Amino acid sequence: MSQLLILPIILPAILAGGIIVFARDALNLQRAISILGTIALLALAITLIQAPTQAYFLGNWPAPFGITLVLDNLSALMLLLTAALALIILIHTIRTGWDVKGRHFHALYLFQLMGLNGAFLTGDAFNLFVFFEVLLIASYGLMVHGGGQARIRAGVQYVAFNLLGSTLFLFALATIYSTTGTLNMADLALKLPEIPVGDTALIRVAAVLLMLVFAVKAALVPLQFWLPGTYANAPGPVAALFAVMTKVGAYALIRFGTLIFPTDLPATATLIAQLLYPAALATIAVGAIGTLGTRTLPRQIAFAAIGSMGTLLLAVAAFTPEATSAALYYTVHSTLATAALFLIADLARNRRDGLTAALYMATAIAMAGMPPLSGFVGKLLILDALRGDAIAWTAILLASLLTMIGFARAGSDLFWKAPSPEAPAESKAAILLCLAALAALTLAAGPITDWLSLTAQALHNPAAYIAANQLGGS
Repeated sequence: MSQLLILPIILPAILAGGIIVFARDALNLQRAISILGTIALLALAITLIQAPTQAYFLGNWPAPFGITLVLDNLSALMLLLTAALALIILIHTIRTGWDVKGRHFHALYLFQLMGLNGAFLTGDAFNLFVFFEVLLIASYGLMVHGGGQARIRAGVQYVAFNLLGSTLFLFALATIYSTTGTLNMADLALKLPEIPVGDTALIRVAAVLLMLVFAVKAALVPLQFWLPGTYANAPGPVAALFAVMTKVGAYALIRFGTLIFPTDLPATATLIAQLLYPAALATIAVGAIGTLGTRTLPRQIAFAAIGSMGTLLLAVAAFTPEATSAALYYTVHSTLATAALFLIADLARNRRDGLTAALYMATAIAMAGMPPLSGFVGKLLILDALRGDAIAWTAILLASLLTMIGFARAGSDLFWKAPSPEAPAESKAAILLCLAALAALTLAAGPITDWLSLTAQALHNPAAYIAANQLGGS
């Protein structure tokens, strides 16, 4: 089954290229290719999430000399989340006609999926950088889709921040390679504990640089400035897809923090946790205050997304299996809830009927972490994992209250004071699918958290991940 690991990367790349060459002026054909390709990615992700930890060695070159793709529960989970969200958003895009407002939407969309899938599957730190750049290029094209001065200005800011992150990434990789002679992540997990004492300072510098890079991707304070303008000005479906973009930064922090820089590594010890914890608290505060104080709905959702990343990364900062499991559950929840809110905001620009208002209320409750939807379960899991930490509890609970107040006020202003004709029922299908997924996440919380607990334990004891990198090649 290891040959299947390359398909989530090459399939969208081939389809995107095919659209550019053969279907540039045939919108219906582009739509068909995108829908069928995304369905294929979803089916592939469902297959892979049932597979054991394994690696694919490109060109049959063994690690650490060749490029390795590695599948474990974490990468499989992110593949499934990406494919499911991509299909939902694609339905909304086609129903609302957003793909008509600019050229090459579907090709860029597929290239974006290629970058996301590659980032989640790669077992090599340099190729993680490569897929970050693929993401940057495709996401910028999607960000400015449809044009407009405000959108282009926000896009330039987005690119500038991420190029800064890319530069720091290269510095960090150069430092690690000069010290260890490898960038294969499993190989680094074996070699870093053996480095000479004199080189530990370089490893600490590299670890901090990498944390800064991933903090940019995750919109962690004080590196979150690019997100509100970018998300608020992006086309609605694109902003919804960007809900999974910030999770790439969280994924990288979890992967590097458990595999390469675990808390028992002498060179770094708890350095990442010590830096991540206060930054996550500040991110929660900025997100909650921004949600309460912002008047426009897209920008308010953007700040709520920042706050959700702070909550997620506060759990990650504990670096325990229980907290990591809670963080993974919250990752799935916050991605779906944020995407649903952006899709609702897209509809609410011109249509504010009763059904849209009801969908907004349900999704806002989920995003704020109130019962009965999955946001409440996710925050409860995080609070339980952080029991005894009064500061974390206070931050999460107070932020939930402020977020709920902010959404309640926005809903009142938007849906009660300025109603408009009803939208076509089919345009709400994607939002209903997101809410159905959130409900399923709530109803199936028991078996899902059991599976995520096994995933977290494997992350904190990465023997299977390391062994998979040592089995192939010739």
